[in-house]
Amino acid sequence: MLKGFKEFISRGNVVDLAVGVIIGGAFSPIVVALTDKVLMPLIAAIFGKPNFDQVGAFTLNGAQIMPGTVITALINFLIVAAAIYFFVVTPMNKLNRKRDEEPEAVEDVPADDVALLTEIRDLLAQNANRPHSSL
Repeated sequence: MLKGFKEFISRGNVVDLAVGVIIGGAFSPIVVALTDKVLMPLIAAIFGKPNFDQVGAFTLNGAQIMPGTVITALINFLIVAAAIYFFVVTPMNKLNRKRDEEPEAVEDVPADDVALLTEIRDLLAQNANRPHSSL
């Protein structure tokens, strides 16, 4: 049982998921700040309110029904998704495309041992072509 748990924990995807959750937690304040301090005030400037909670609100048997909160949640989700897409995904995709398009620098210079062996071969070939003098 412990062996199976150890294998599960040591899998790469579990570690990747943990790293993703930690990075997501660290990235969350950036998205919240962008949403709460930039985009929602823009919505408030356009529509007069920073949310749609009161849209379609009514009271039924003393209970206040606020379908506008669903609209607010949906708008917030779309804003966060758009912010992540335009500020994280798009630049990363552009960076990956640029990296994939650049050919890796390939050096035509042979390694030291290959150069030395080539030089020895050439010298042996030169000596083989020379007439031998008798001593």
